[in-house]
Amino acid sequence: MKRSTGQDRSITAKWRPATQAVRAGTWRSEQGETSEALFLNSGFTYDSAEQVAARFQGEEPGPVYSRFQNPTTAMLEERIAMMEGAEACRSQASGMAAMTTALLCQLSAGDHIVAGRAAFGSCRWIVDNLLPRFGIEKTIVDARDVDAWEAAIRPNTKVFFFETPANPTMDIVDLTAVCGLAKSRGITTVVDNAFATAALQRPIEFGADVVAYSATKLMDGQGRVLLGAVCGTAEFINDVLMPFQRNTGPIAAPFNAWVVLKGLETLQLRAEKQSENAMVLARFLEERGVKMLHPGLESHPQHEIAKRQMDAFGNIFSFDLAGRAEAFAMLNAFELIDISNNIGDAKSLACHPASTTHNNMGPEGRAEAGVGEGMIRMNVGLEDVQDLLEDLDRGLKAVGL
Repeated sequence: MKRSTGQDRSITAKWRPATQAVRAGTWRSEQGETSEALFLNSGFTYDSAEQVAARFQGEEPGPVYSRFQNPTTAMLEERIAMMEGAEACRSQASGMAAMTTALLCQLSAGDHIVAGRAAFGSCRWIVDNLLPRFGIEKTIVDARDVDAWEAAIRPNTKVFFFETPANPTMDIVDLTAVCGLAKSRGITTVVDNAFATAALQRPIEFGADVVAYSATKLMDGQGRVLLGAVCGTAEFINDVLMPFQRNTGPIAAPFNAWVVLKGLETLQLRAEKQSENAMVLARFLEERGVKMLHPGLESHPQHEIAKRQMDAFGNIFSFDLAGRAEAFAMLNAFELIDISNNIGDAKSLACHPASTTHNNMGPEGRAEAGVGEGMIRMNVGLEDVQDLLEDLDRGLKAVGL
């Protein structure tokens, strides 16, 4: 399979993210297809025994087995890396496979990790429950507090791990400050950028070492497939992550990679429009007296930091009602907005994190992370914003607001 004319990285690196999302990483076979080819195969054949030996020894480029890499997944990985401004990327079976791989590939017994307290429930489960089983120590901090990161550092600290914006509290981490601190101490930063994607925020530009994704979310954008990705330097991806990945097997399916490739072509348009819709809804809710958690609002404590490091503020926000009964009543009153724990979808969705995505943390864990019983997390989609406003109004009236 030959690459199309113009796919030299020295050229594609000059393109802006919206162009890279459509064009970067496109390979074409001798058939000259315009859409990326889908390779639904596990293995490959070779012209000679010498050729396969050379490939397994890394002396000749080319596929050897889809657990290592597949041409379709390779195209996706090149595209995401270009958009992110990273040297390399590897796709994973899911977003949580990406987070797990990004951490376990570099941590060993006796190491120490510092993690942000506000995070997706499964990410906190990895840090709180999985890593300690293997003798990896952890400290949880308020990720908004740079001094807290510094105070948590130990001689054996190897990784800083956090989300920004955080799920579901929408905490914003000062990327420049925290990543700069980590670099000064020889600590690797792993940033979950799923809420923003490279369309709205590129952590590597602010000093992050590793960026991990649930591409299931905004990258796919239509709730179709599971997929994750990890970006970083070529040395980290090839020498640290890949030995772990190829031997443990959290590999993305080629079909899922192809679907996300198609999703990336419209990512910039969707991210910008959904961010615009979210701002309209957030202002509406705030004007009705609802306690909002959205970094695009001037009332958000880290609004100025978000302005510095994000191109737009994303399509996700949270808000607090009086309690679980009120949250359930509002969700049940919606006629347009679906009750769903997914995010990034072109359809507007809402959920109650305390009983869904963060249920496994328990009451004390949720309280520590700032996930209250009255919190609703909302994914704003591409519907007519007036229809969404009317549905929110319906929900507010159901709880007397």
